[in-house]
Amino acid sequence: MEPIISVRELTKTFGRRKPVVAVDDLSFTVAPGQAVALWGPNGAGKTTVIKCLLGLLRYQGTVQVGGYDASSQGKAARRLMGYVPQEITFHHDLSVAQTMRFYARLKKANLERVSQVLSQVGLPAHTHKTISALSGGMKQRLALAVALMSDPPVLLLDEPTSNLDAAARDRFFHLLQEVKEGGKTVVLTSHRMEEIRALADRVLVMERGSLALTCPAGQLAGRLGLQTRLRLYLDNGKRERALAVLAAGGLEATSNSRGLLVDVSLAQKALPIRLLEQADIAVKDFEEM
Repeated sequence: MEPIISVRELTKTFGRRKPVVAVDDLSFTVAPGQAVALWGPNGAGKTTVIKCLLGLLRYQGTVQVGGYDASSQGKAARRLMGYVPQEITFHHDLSVAQTMRFYARLKKANLERVSQVLSQVGLPAHTHKTISALSGGMKQRLALAVALMSDPPVLLLDEPTSNLDAAARDRFFHLLQEVKEGGKTVVLTSHRMEEIRALADRVLVMERGSLALTCPAGQLAGRLGLQTRLRLYLDNGKRERALAVLAAGGLEATSNSRGLLVDVSLAQKALPIRLLEQADIAVKDFEEM
């Protein structure tokens, strides 16, 4: 099967006097229907790769989307892509319906898709609200609706949940899973391990603009030796004893007003709960941070 995205020897530098290499000789492909995540610290080059795919930056190397060159055939390539940026910007005095109609015309999409896409992202009851009246999660879902307006085969997302609370983040990611299951090709950047595991088939780990590692999403935590932080919710009278149990099990834990915070490797996320259950201390709920 031919890849729908092909990146070969992509290099992007910024500045002339003292050029900074943002992306250094990067090559990868994405098959139709596959979800690929770009992982790495701030400054690793993830967002620059997304902008090169969109043809928004000049670069060296070759970037193709659906067989179209992102540089010389940018309009044709962009027609195949929907984009959800990290920072959402809409006209605050327009309503949801007006915003969707504006982007439908801009993308030369059928206006009949407006209601269909708004239903898909769970916003049909909010069409008459102005953008300024929407929550952060609703604005992000509206951005996804705009990206899906022309029914593109490829969806690009740059840290799509970085500004959302836990509830809005979970709802948005359920939407992305549904989009992927519908056959879309997805390329996303994210710094949340749980999102990578839930959505991506493959991960490209970037360091200083270069590809440091590529692996299946399920192997990323083990390959990097990463840790995560859990918040455990217990009865207040159990906290001091729980701290002692976790410390005896070799785990570092602290207590705050909302619960216990425990740092564990991603391969040992169940360990603190298991230790507490063995000590007859019930965990009412937990959250990965």
